[in-house]
Amino acid sequence: MTKASRKAPALAQTHAAAGRWYFGWNIVAASALLTLLTVGMRMGIGPFFLPMAEDLGFSRSLLAGIVAIGMLCYGLAMPLAGFLVARHGTKFVLLMGTAIVVVSVIWTIYARSPLSFFLAFGVCMSAGLAFTSPVAVTPVISRWFTRQRGMALFFLSTGSMAGIAVMTPVLTLAIKSVGWQTTLLWFAIVFAVITIPIALYVMREQAPEGADRLPTQANQVHAPTSSPDQHVRHANMTFAKAIRTLPFIQICLGLFTCGFSMNLLGTHGMPMLMDHGFDAMTSSYGIGLIGLVAIFSTLVLGRLADKIPRKYILATIYLIRGLGFFALLIVGTHYELYIAAAIGGIVWAGSIAMSSAILADVYGVKLVGILYGWAYVSHQVGAMISSWLGGWGYEAFGTHWVAFGLAGILLLMAAAISLRLPGQRQQAN
Repeated sequence: MTKASRKAPALAQTHAAAGRWYFGWNIVAASALLTLLTVGMRMGIGPFFLPMAEDLGFSRSLLAGIVAIGMLCYGLAMPLAGFLVARHGTKFVLLMGTAIVVVSVIWTIYARSPLSFFLAFGVCMSAGLAFTSPVAVTPVISRWFTRQRGMALFFLSTGSMAGIAVMTPVLTLAIKSVGWQTTLLWFAIVFAVITIPIALYVMREQAPEGADRLPTQANQVHAPTSSPDQHVRHANMTFAKAIRTLPFIQICLGLFTCGFSMNLLGTHGMPMLMDHGFDAMTSSYGIGLIGLVAIFSTLVLGRLADKIPRKYILATIYLIRGLGFFALLIVGTHYELYIAAAIGGIVWAGSIAMSSAILADVYGVKLVGILYGWAYVSHQVGAMISSWLGGWGYEAFGTHWVAFGLAGILLLMAAAISLRLPGQRQQAN
């Protein structure tokens, strides 16, 4: 380590203590921008769907199957990303992910057979996007933030909501103008131009001593009773032990429900509302309002995340979201739809941020990357199941109550489970 690099943490701590701009917020902002691109592309498949199917001659069911398996690959690649971050650092994983995305995009453009397209677009691109997803940056953010960890991770989640709200119309317009192949190529170029400088010049693995604690807290950083990580972590906790503890299982159950509900609304929300008598534009406005409100609500919830026990915030998010699913099933007027969407949007973006913050609180920042990666697999499993159940349930029973009602019940159960999570200063059992 160079002399300058040894001084960097102390300098950052001095700036934080003096009330100057804390460099950790640069990392959060860059990570949110990166999340906008990765989540926006992975969850914004809709604009590509019909153009791809028509150009490649694929049936909708075939392409839907490729997309669904790609979602699972996205989730399965996250534990590997978390492992590589722990072994080789955030910069290495981000640069590797960027290279994979660029190669997979070029491959996708020239792929014509179902197998080749599946490997390029379904597998490789999913892996590349997973390597540049929030799981890659959560560990470094958790190291840079202790006092404001919840707020920082909440702000990171604004990138996800912005990705859904911004990327979908941008990609739609681009595809109409230049076609899906050129749009995908330009995405790869923009992605590389943004991600490479972020990885090289913004991501700093070594956080300042004391992180973002106040000066009085920083002076106690080495005391046994001053560090939240030392309060909440078992001695000699390993990954193998952590995944068998109750808090990790509880987080996974909650994220399964999160993925089930979010993907169900994204995939079947508009058809459900249209089947209930709303026109296409009104239905799209209702779903879009959820994402729009979520962008601003995260800024408010983020400020509460370090003042109120995180498990209570997580439980409230699941509770209100669950009631929102029942509300969407029974709304009958435009105003009722917009009111339900606005209320649901308030709590739409916080579950992943709170889950990752709780993992860092309970198991420490050393394990948070790989644990978050494995926990996110349950999120994508839930997303896959809801994609299938939303269509099958309506075809089999002629109602959306099967899938959407189940989502509401699961969310209420997740709220109850979240209340049983340990607090920030308790140990995992």
